[in-house]
Parts: sequence; C-alpha cells; structure tokens
Amino acid sequence: MDATQSNGSLVCVGIGMTLGSHIGPLARSYIEQADVVFAGVSDGVVELWLKQMNADVRSLQPYYREGKSRMQTYHQMVDAMLTEVRAGRQVCAALYGHPGVFAWAPHKAIAVARSEGYRAHMEPGISAEDCLYADLGIDPGTYGCLHFEASQLMLYQRRIDPTAYLVLWQVGLAGDQSLARFSTGAAYRQVLVDVLARDYPLDHEAIIYRTTTLPIQQPRIERMTLRELPHADIGMADTVVLPPARAMQPDPEIHARLAALDRAVAAKAVAE
Repeated sequence: MDATQSNGSLVCVGIGMTLGSHIGPLARSYIEQADVVFAGVSDGVVELWLKQMNADVRSLQPYYREGKSRMQTYHQMVDAMLTEVRAGRQVCAALYGHPGVFAWAPHKAIAVARSEGYRAHMEPGISAEDCLYADLGIDPGTYGCLHFEASQLMLYQRRIDPTAYLVLWQVGLAGDQSLARFSTGAAYRQVLVDVLARDYPLDHEAIIYRTTTLPIQQPRIERMTLRELPHADIGMADTVVLPPARAMQPDPEIHARLAALDRAVAAKAVAE
C-alpha cells in the first residue's frame, strides 16, 4: 500500500431527518474535518447548511434524472466518492436519516473501499423509521412491526402478519420495475391494494406518513381506508402504515412447554 492509498478514507454519516435537530456530534465532526463532503440530500437549504460546516460540499442530486436507471445513478455516486478516496482524501458522505437505510450507494462504496485497502465505515443517524415511531406513537415492541419496500411486497411472495403493524416504504414508486421513474400512479397502487386485500379488509385504516426535513414543518399524518389509497397523493418520501387488523393468537403448545419448563426450574430450586 502506497502513502496515497494509506491516507484515503471514507465515512458515511447520517444527518438525521430534520435540519439541524438530529445530527450528532460525531457526524458533525466527520463533516467538518473531511477534505470533501458528498451531500445526499434533496433540499437546497440542507445543502447550504452543510456548506457552513465544510467548504467543499458536492451534491449527489445531479446524478438523478427521470428515465435514467437508478442503478446507473448509484454506480456513478460510488465512482465519484471512490475517485476522491483513491486520491488520498478524507471523504465524508453526509446523507439524510440513517446512511444505511434505503441507500445502496453508501454500502457499496464502503465495501469497494475496504476491498481496495482503504479505511471505510458508517456512522448511524436518526432515520425516517425512528421519526415514524415518535410521530405516530407506535411502540414496535407492543405488536411487532413488519417493514417492506412496496414493490418488493408486490413482486414476490412475501408473508404478511396482520396482527402486527405493517410499514410500507416507497409507496409512491409501487410496482416500478424500470428503476427509472420517480413515481408510478393510481393504477399501480391499486395492484398494491389488491395484494394487501388478501390479508386486510378494504375498510381497514391506512396511514400516510411523511417526516419533516425542516424545523418549521409538521409531519404528514393522513388517515384513510385501504380502499382510498390508490387515489391518494403519495410521493417518494411518503410511507404507508397499516395498524394491526387482528388480535394476536396464543400458541397453546408453546404455552404448555414453557409452563413445564417453569415447573421444572421451580422444582430444581426447591431441591437445591
């Protein structure tokens, strides 16, 4: 390994969802000390805020284009970051939320950098999922939560448990197989509803949720029936949550086995 290679590094940090409110001191430190910062944010105000911490902030947004495969975009992002790492620079990718959630490029960039002998790691951040729990008052430990990317749920034979919360991500892109669109539409969401109707009644509640990215905003929390979902205004940043539709059912066999174990443990304690 030469001196340039030993100096290059990559860290992918999460800046949280809401401007200035969620960033941690470690993420801020990496941004401030980096030679170059790649900004994975879609709001110009957030990008300006990052530029107050580092003079060399480069937006990743121009790589996106309607009709262009997102996989091509992601590979270009990885190439851009690795070019600077290979030049011996300390590179920081600052991304919305948690940098490893619904983010192919950071994972790939870290893997490639490590395979080439560079130091590379990820620092977590407050994600949209974290905000969802807080804003909707959901404790995932109460009934459990299932999380699916909407198109994946549609295209593959996944199993839904309607006794838990169901969280569907990227519903605005539901059914897209091209990886080149920024939205689909009502007809595609109707297919999603048809899939969900296998396990939920059409009058079951569906919650459209969007977290805030600016402190002056309020989260979107819009409640409707599953039947109404296809015609709702749903963008890329919106998530759909279905509350439990049925009560959890006890498993008598497992209850009996655990009761027997409890009796055995109690008997052993008495004997000792």
